[in-house]
Amino acid sequence: MRIIRLSGREASVVRAMGFADAVLGSEIQDQVRMELEDVTDTVNSLIAGGFVESIPYSEQVPMAEFPVTSFEVNPAYSHQLRSAIQHRF
Repeated sequence: MRIIRLSGREASVVRAMGFADAVLGSEIQDQVRMELEDVTDTVNSLIAGGFVESIPYSEQVPMAEFPVTSFEVNPAYSHQLRSAIQHRF
């Protein structure tokens, strides 16, 4: 089992996304109250790690498309991500 360590920003984004349904980028940004550039970079790093998936699939989401793109937690990592968030706070 892979031990996941999240930064504070990453943990906030994953918490805002939740584990049930896909969430629009604009909704994530509203919940985490981060600048568009920062939240886009954070989500792209989570995508690169395989922890988050975009709908439609993309290896990196441009900042201009972030607000209208949906994101969801990769189900393969949901248990480890829940654990990482609980231990973070």
